[in-house]
Amino acid sequence: MDRGLRPRGAPEAGAVSARLTVWAPGGFPEVRPGDDLARLVGDALAADGAASGDPLAEGDVVVVTSKIVSKAEGRVVRAADREQAITDETVRVVATRARPDGQPPLRIVENRLGLVMAAAGVDASNTPDGTVLLLPEDPDASARALRAALRARLGLDRLGVVVTDTAGRTWRDGLTDIAIGAAGVDVVDDLRGGVDAHGRPLSVTVTAVADEVAAASELVRGKAEGRPVAVVRGLARHVRAGEGPEADGPGARSLVRPSADDLFREGSAEAYARGVADGARTDPVR
Repeated sequence: MDRGLRPRGAPEAGAVSARLTVWAPGGFPEVRPGDDLARLVGDALAADGAASGDPLAEGDVVVVTSKIVSKAEGRVVRAADREQAITDETVRVVATRARPDGQPPLRIVENRLGLVMAAAGVDASNTPDGTVLLLPEDPDASARALRAALRARLGLDRLGVVVTDTAGRTWRDGLTDIAIGAAGVDVVDDLRGGVDAHGRPLSVTVTAVADEVAAASELVRGKAEGRPVAVVRGLARHVRAGEGPEADGPGARSLVRPSADDLFREGSAEAYARGVADGARTDPVR
């Protein structure tokens, strides 16, 4: 049927409910360096689909934590080297804060992936004793490889993959998961140029779809429940079909705000110190 035609008696557009379904398979094994992550994820999804009678379908998005990607890729360092690892992963210090308990200072930095995070994303949770994890070398590439393998194994054409990590947010307490890698997913929904429900023009609305997928998945995965993989269903309009660069999409790296548009590139104390130093250089009397 022509999508522009509505059969007699059919509900008006918007009358049908919109649904999003999110679930996280259990029983995922511990991942070790060198493991075939695509096989482990595929096995978990296949077993879950067989048990529930609801296998992965066209338009689904598979969400995996960066932790299992990093473990499989061998991005593991000794815990004693954590501070040096943070330094090595840092390209720009945004803010630092001393801790009264004698621990190393808290560092908010931009890491080599362009992400602004505490400790450059170097993580000591859910890792074997005595180790910490670095973020994947290239999360978008990891997402592309996982998508290709799952499409081939499951025989699906339209499939998305999102790699997540946990981050804080400016002006908001608490943590949430964000997308640091993506393939086969429209990472944003650019509504600029359209109109709202009242006909007013939309001029600044760009929705971070991949980040919203990441946050939704964390609600069912949890932090300590051994569920590092989730499936999000109901967003097929944002999921791409086929293979190749166009089908994979721009990746989560495209969500990093350009420096020219970043109003928060420095912490207040760092910005003040730089302002004083700049003033001293330009005004010898000061």
